[in-house]
Amino acid sequence: MKPLILTSAPHIKSKSTLQQIMYDVALALAPVSAWSIYLFGWKSVVVIVTAIASGLVFEAAALKIQKKAQIMKTVFDGSAIVTSLLLALNMPPASPIWLTITGSFVAIIIGKHTFGGLGYNIFNPALVARVFLLISFPMQMTRWISPNGFNSEEITVATPLDVLKVSGLQKMQESFNMNDLFNGYSTGSLGEMSELLLLIGAAYLFFRKVITWEIPVSMLLGLFLFTGAFYLVDPLKYASPFFHMVTGGAILGAFFMATDMVTSPITRKGMLIFGAMTGIITGIIRILGSYPEGVSFAIIMMNAFVPLIDRYTKVIKIGSDKKR
Repeated sequence: MKPLILTSAPHIKSKSTLQQIMYDVALALAPVSAWSIYLFGWKSVVVIVTAIASGLVFEAAALKIQKKAQIMKTVFDGSAIVTSLLLALNMPPASPIWLTITGSFVAIIIGKHTFGGLGYNIFNPALVARVFLLISFPMQMTRWISPNGFNSEEITVATPLDVLKVSGLQKMQESFNMNDLFNGYSTGSLGEMSELLLLIGAAYLFFRKVITWEIPVSMLLGLFLFTGAFYLVDPLKYASPFFHMVTGGAILGAFFMATDMVTSPITRKGMLIFGAMTGIITGIIRILGSYPEGVSFAIIMMNAFVPLIDRYTKVIKIGSDKKR
């Protein structure tokens, strides 16, 4: 008699393996990673390499402590690499090595393995680390530099959302234009540099059927409609909803982080609710909150509601008399 093996949901049969999915995500993030290296030079290389290397070390250490079998196979299944790469893309280009290593520790050990490892964590590990670093080390996590390539002198600058929050709409419009923001000639976290390359990576994930449209589309639509309402009320004070689409972590969060299969709803209706609320909360924080950016906080907050969303949007079994 074969033993009954219990695993975490969702229980969906697919030809794709965990390793294939994870490396597909890493490949989809390669273009924007390469662009950040082009813009910020060795500083980007150091952040990305440090995050991935330390993430793999912490992953191996956690598995060793838990006395898991096939440690090296699990370490390189791609999950730790994707988590570490996403963390790197959520960090400033000039992040010191110690800050990146601290982030990797929080992401892998606290965000992932404290809950039992892959499939059991309730919050996106990379965003747990980013929020922790932002609250604990605000100066280092908001130190933005000008994109000057490999050999240029470091010049500290403000992001478009920072300028909007501190100096107002007119100053932001004088400092930035929409084409540069969309194509990646701005500043911010490594993964915020080119919405175009992020969308190319997202298209690859759609092609590979790694993600579906419900969460990213509803999240961006929620953000667009919320910020658009303020823009219609006072276009001289509030930025257009198109600005909010191409700045900060909106695209990165919508396609690569909110869609995390472990920490997002499993039903279509639940995905739409999750995405829409994430977009609205992002808009609330950006416009009404003290932080200029709100994507990370919004996704983390909605991660906490996923069990409740799944409970009340679950598919009713055939023959059931319950109504939803």
